[in-house]
Amino acid sequence: MSEDQSKQGKLWVLLSALYFCAVYPALAQQSVERLRLDDALNRATQQNRNILIAKLDEQVAKAGYKQTNAVFMPQVNVSYTAFTTNNPLNAFGFKLQQQRISAMDFDPAGLNNPEDHPDFMTKFSVQQPLLNMDMLYARRAAAKQVALYRYKRMRTEEFVVWQVQQSYLQLQLSWDMKAVMEEALVTAQSARKFIKDRYDLGMLQQSDFLNTEVHLKTVETQLAEAQSNINNASDFLSVLMNRPAGSTYQPDTAVFADVPADEVVLPESRADIRAMESAVGAYNEMLKSERMNYLPRLNAFADYQLHDDRAFGFYGNGYLAGAQLSWDLFRGDLHQKVKSRRYERDKLAEELEQTKEQSRVEISKALRQLKDARYKINQQQEAVNQAMEALRITRNRHEQGLVSTTDLLMAQTQLSQQRLAYAQAVFEKNSALIYLEFLTKNHP
Repeated sequence: MSEDQSKQGKLWVLLSALYFCAVYPALAQQSVERLRLDDALNRATQQNRNILIAKLDEQVAKAGYKQTNAVFMPQVNVSYTAFTTNNPLNAFGFKLQQQRISAMDFDPAGLNNPEDHPDFMTKFSVQQPLLNMDMLYARRAAAKQVALYRYKRMRTEEFVVWQVQQSYLQLQLSWDMKAVMEEALVTAQSARKFIKDRYDLGMLQQSDFLNTEVHLKTVETQLAEAQSNINNASDFLSVLMNRPAGSTYQPDTAVFADVPADEVVLPESRADIRAMESAVGAYNEMLKSERMNYLPRLNAFADYQLHDDRAFGFYGNGYLAGAQLSWDLFRGDLHQKVKSRRYERDKLAEELEQTKEQSRVEISKALRQLKDARYKINQQQEAVNQAMEALRITRNRHEQGLVSTTDLLMAQTQLSQQRLAYAQAVFEKNSALIYLEFLTKNHP
């Protein structure tokens, strides 16, 4: 072999080494944290921001329900007011309330032109609701709202659990892809060395050597993509667990229980369905509340007052108590408000039925995906075994010069593809299982 060919071969080796060092500097520096699925789920259910927001929504609904206690509880008010006037009627009234009227106060000149007269009033007021049917039904609607947000929080937790499981499976798949490509890289490097040695001896053409180099670069690129997928899946898991991005996680093998197809049905008590049913119930109660506005309201009230012509004096006192029956005989907007509530309720009821139908379709689709994935796993297992045997035979024949380098590279590529397809089939099976679990989560 000529000196130029030898230099060219060394140059290819140097470029390959430089490329590998440029692509994988992070692998040597970045620490990998072992992460179990149970740990990821615990962290996410305790710290995920969507769950925290859903819990706050539930607390807001509970606080809103407690506000409706006003339909039973009295309202108590205390005030202190200072007046001064020379108005004849008010001046005389102040003296009456202060219980300081004397015979001299009936002098016509004093009545018609009184001097400035102050009044310092301390007032205690109590209002007690007795019968307000519209508020009673509004209180029931608020109770339905509490149930709505409780079920919404539960469904949010279930959704986050599904997201964590799905991301964990994606992380597993990425690590499986990396393992396959690392093995393919070792095989490609071994093939390259073998072909390089034959090329240096003049037993192979330059095209064979270049094909090997192209194949090696392709495997290295796919390995770099697998590492990027690991980093992407790790970052998304960090977001779900409310942790800073940048960590790289290595998963354990997660095993999910298989389910018989005939046992998979849509539960009527699934959290999101219960939430929508609670929302429909809330609209029904609000509709009743609007209708009850036609009925009269009965409320009691009482005032106790202290009057004096000096600040912080409490000489004169008196009380006023009574009950009020009020009735709005006509309100132009009430009829339209009732119609609006009815339309909103009917719309939500239709959305509830639509959600059920879509969920049944999704369950059927997931069952078909599970069936297809089981079939793929069996097929790909056989395909991997056959590809391994084909590569062994092709490698032996290539060493004997009976097949071309292209045939050897194709056999290596075929084995990698079949192993990746097997890992993808396992991912699809587990993904279908956790999605079915999410779709059929039951809350008795």
